[in-house]
Amino acid sequence: MSQARDVKRRIRSVDNTRQITRTMEMVATSKMKRASDRVYASRPYGNALEDLVGGLHSPELADRFPLLRAPEQTKTAAILLLTANRGLAGAFNANLIRMARDLLADQRDSGVATELHVSGKKGIAYFRFQGAELKQTWNDVGDYPTPDDAGRLVDGLQRRFESGELDAIWVIASEYRSALSTPPTTKQVLPIRSDVEGSSGDRFILSPSGDDILNKLLPLYVRNVVYRALVENAAAEQGARRTAMKNATDNAADMLETLERRYNRARQGQITQEIAEIVGGAAAFD
Repeated sequence: MSQARDVKRRIRSVDNTRQITRTMEMVATSKMKRASDRVYASRPYGNALEDLVGGLHSPELADRFPLLRAPEQTKTAAILLLTANRGLAGAFNANLIRMARDLLADQRDSGVATELHVSGKKGIAYFRFQGAELKQTWNDVGDYPTPDDAGRLVDGLQRRFESGELDAIWVIASEYRSALSTPPTTKQVLPIRSDVEGSSGDRFILSPSGDDILNKLLPLYVRNVVYRALVENAAAEQGARRTAMKNATDNAADMLETLERRYNRARQGQITQEIAEIVGGAAAFD
């Protein structure tokens, strides 16, 4: 009797867990739909801006616009790591943290003085637990980031690059490909790379002056790179959480099936034992 009660108690516990994970899966699915719509909406503009800025490299422009400066040797760098504020998303945060740790080690092994800036409670907690020095931290970026959020994260780093205090800025975030594919990626924000195929030969008629346009366009490009990383990362987080909660729900269903079979066997054994006791008791009176 005791064994059957224990199994029944476990069944109730697993069933309650399944209901929670199922609810979380549904919430993540809803948030992922909205976040992925923002990803798809941001890509055409971001790609066009990247193609345009990627073709602007020349020594003359680099002398006039610090954001186009490409130092001969990287001596100082900053890594901006984007993680989530919440867990229960599988290996989502762990993969981002691992990539940041590897990039940080590679840069420092190459003699580059590299500082770490982290957005998201999970990344902050990990590196603080490891005793790493964090230059800046943010834990208030929501599920639907805005360009203003991107500005808060990168504007200060951009000014330091313009002044020559930093030689390179990297951003680490997850790319949203689908709910099942959210790989972590590393992108160099500054200096602006000129490897966009076919862009170097473009010619433009500029009005107003080119200087006025570039003074607005280059900071906009930098902010847009980080904004896209935030939007992709937010959608990837919900996709990873949906996948993790679906797997947890499926595992709970499998466990319930196993427990119910065990409960039925326990009950069958208990009933058989009770019948044998009744038969044995009746036989004693014969």
